[in-house]
Amino acid sequence: MTTADLLGKIIQVVAALAAFSLVIGLVLFLIDKAPKRGRDYWQLAFFLLPALILLAVGLIYPAFRTSLLAFSNSSGDWVGGENFVWMFTQPAALITLGNTVIWVVVVPILSTAIGLAYAMFIDKSRGEKYFKALVFMPMAISFVGAGIIWRFVYDYKSGGNEQIGLLNQIMVWFGAEPVQWLQTSPINTFLLIVVMIWIQTGFAMVICSAAIKGVPTEQIEAAQLDGTNPWQRFTNVTLPGIRGSLVVVITTISIATLKVFDIVRTMTAGNFNTSVIANEMYTQAFRAGEQGRGAALAIVLFLLVLPIVIYNVRVLRQQREIR
Repeated sequence: MTTADLLGKIIQVVAALAAFSLVIGLVLFLIDKAPKRGRDYWQLAFFLLPALILLAVGLIYPAFRTSLLAFSNSSGDWVGGENFVWMFTQPAALITLGNTVIWVVVVPILSTAIGLAYAMFIDKSRGEKYFKALVFMPMAISFVGAGIIWRFVYDYKSGGNEQIGLLNQIMVWFGAEPVQWLQTSPINTFLLIVVMIWIQTGFAMVICSAAIKGVPTEQIEAAQLDGTNPWQRFTNVTLPGIRGSLVVVITTISIATLKVFDIVRTMTAGNFNTSVIANEMYTQAFRAGEQGRGAALAIVLFLLVLPIVIYNVRVLRQQREIR
């Protein structure tokens, strides 16, 4: 690019910025001169307009486009509900849906239970902040990074080679044969779930720990004076006091689990009956060229997330009304 071309580009950019500034200044001037009764509405519309445009371009249009694609084939022809019929009739697709259900049931329950138990055990202990940091550290790792780490844990070497996978090395120490963990169904799905639990437990622990500290000490002391044991104080005082936080934790982890993609893609790429909806959506849309099937899976994923979000909003609204 010559100096003249560069200078021309700079002039064009400056001119565009000047024109944009002139338009913005003109609009602000007109708003300022508008009648006082309608001025507030014009100002509100002016400041909301950029956000509304971004919302329409980044969310509403893609959602509308995805809905149309879900009823078309790879050639763009209208096929009605064939993509949804494929999803609920093909064995591979049914395995994908079943795996997703398993993930959504197991991960939130175990992550929340482990995080809550850990938060209770270390509450007010001498090294509480260090214990919390130890469990929370996996949250700083990306899903891809966590998948790579745990793939080494499950690694398998054939032909009598030395095992570098921790799990198989333990098997060898006990005199057992190494196992191809990530290729053995259905245990491989649960081994992938372990990775998600490892990551999300830290989040559950932090939220539950903060909620536990928010329970009034007077209630716990009163229950203790009534002769209750620690388990009774936990179930009758602490647990009801942190119910709102538990709902937030479970719903947040559930939504993250429904959208899980990185762990599955990194560790097995969805092979060996480990695929989930988000991974299958990517596979169908960008690998197999079946954009209609990918869009149908996206809609199903949205419909699965929607009830969780609605329930969370209802619970938070009820708590706000009580307060």
